[in-house]
Amino acid sequence: MSNTEVLPLIEPADGQAVAPCCPPLTERPFSAQEAEVAARMFKALGDPVRLRLFSAVASHEGGEACVCDISDVGVSQPTVSHHLKKLKEAGLITSERRGTWVYYRVEPSVLAAMGQLLTNASAGV
Repeated sequence: MSNTEVLPLIEPADGQAVAPCCPPLTERPFSAQEAEVAARMFKALGDPVRLRLFSAVASHEGGEACVCDISDVGVSQPTVSHHLKKLKEAGLITSERRGTWVYYRVEPSVLAAMGQLLTNASAGV
């Protein structure tokens, strides 16, 4: 059973891959919708606990992390769950329940899209 949900930040191209939400910052100005989606992503990462959780999931061996493996970030378990929910709502992570545990994953294409958005912006400076 999967609790994975596709959100506006990512769009399925072939059922597996995801496309970036927005063009590189140097390509053209964002539309209002693109700016809203990108702001949601950056807002989710703007919290230090969320950034630590995102990093823990992204860098975890095997490309996914059980919530039991990433909950030691200095806040209570309900707060960890709240922050993971916000990251999921922003389209930055996906989750899958296996028995009593939930496993989180950052799709490589999400990291690639984020990197492309920012790398192209810094190349134009």
